[in-house]
Amino acid sequence: MRTGCHGAGLLDAALAREDVQRAWRWVKANRGAAGIDGLDIAQTAALLRTAWPAIRDQVVSGTYRPQPVRWGAIPKTGGGERELGIPTVTDRLI
Repeated sequence: MRTGCHGAGLLDAALAREDVQRAWRWVKANRGAAGIDGLDIAQTAALLRTAWPAIRDQVVSGTYRPQPVRWGAIPKTGGGERELGIPTVTDRLI
């Protein structure tokens, strides 16, 4: 049962194991390119096995800062290109 509708209660609920696992499945299903850190989905999964508790603590304490976004361009159907910001896989998860 989740308690609270704002503040730490909501943040704790969002970081509950089942919700993080659901978010991870969504990130994996969307695939996508590596962010500025160069880590793809599999590399990020390996990193998070050990780093997740510290990252979670940073999110809860308000000290987590997303990494800069990597910029790329994708072609538009009518010609030209559209800029695309690519966050790290970890930042997409959070």
